[in-house]
Amino acid sequence: MPRRPRLTGAATAALALGLVAAAPATGTEPPVGDARVVARFDPAAGRTPENIALEPDGSADLTFAAARTVAHVTLNGTTTTRATLPAVADPATPLVRRAVVTGIARAHDGTLYVNYATGTRATGVWRLSPGAAPARIAALPPDGFPNGLALDERRGVLYAADSVRGTVWRVPAAGGPATAWARRTELRPSRAGSFGANGIEVHRGAVWVSNTDRGTLVRLPVRENGSAGAPETLARGLAGIDGFAFPGAGRTALAALNGGNQVVLVRRDGSHTVVLTEADGLAGPTSVAVRGRAVYVPSAAYRAGHGPNLLLARLRYHFGRL
Repeated sequence: MPRRPRLTGAATAALALGLVAAAPATGTEPPVGDARVVARFDPAAGRTPENIALEPDGSADLTFAAARTVAHVTLNGTTTTRATLPAVADPATPLVRRAVVTGIARAHDGTLYVNYATGTRATGVWRLSPGAAPARIAALPPDGFPNGLALDERRGVLYAADSVRGTVWRVPAAGGPATAWARRTELRPSRAGSFGANGIEVHRGAVWVSNTDRGTLVRLPVRENGSAGAPETLARGLAGIDGFAFPGAGRTALAALNGGNQVVLVRRDGSHTVVLTEADGLAGPTSVAVRGRAVYVPSAAYRAGHGPNLLLARLRYHFGRL
């Protein structure tokens, strides 16, 4: 009897979710399909998912912004609390006036990092080590709004997008002072009281940032010495863009358009196509994660008429280096 090939954790998760195509999709099919909601959350309890990190088995870690918690969601939708960030007295966070947990990133050893925006001295990047209480590893300005968070394990640094200050902060993953890695017009909101730099990813030697107010996706090369290169705006017209992810090794991205209840496929030439909508279950999508051909989309339902959720869909194409 022939031996079965050994499956990786990601492949096992994809099989469990029914996300592996039996044959290559044809070019006439939509690039994303088979969407279904796997977990629903209670907004009255502050369970509004803002950002997502994936575990090796395909389960997800979500930040519940208003509840100040990080939750774990299994493949069958079971949700448990991993950690709760400490309450602060008189939060004065810009734009929202309450303490919120926003971006999240996961290291290979299982350590989670999150942004905590409070409008107080508790604002900063926090580390959640397995079996340990949350600990702040870097302070960020209380009058800013740290939003998306990305980890570059090769360099040992985190990048935090500040939606108010139009800044990308760089923080040692081991802890230490934050430095303003990039301050650019392209990262600032065009109007007072709006969100500028929001989602952030490290991809192909660059830091990529979405600007919600400007509706743009911006690429900042990382120079050999670690400094930021000149920004390049790669896509425009992405109204309400929030988090995003890359389905392959190229410049094609999947982006959540929060206000429009859409996920769009953004091509390397800057054009974009809607691939998921409210009809698929979106309710104010806030971020995107991709593992193999599995697409994860949390919705916070900040303005939607139905509740927050976590949606799973399937990529029908292999994007490679597109």
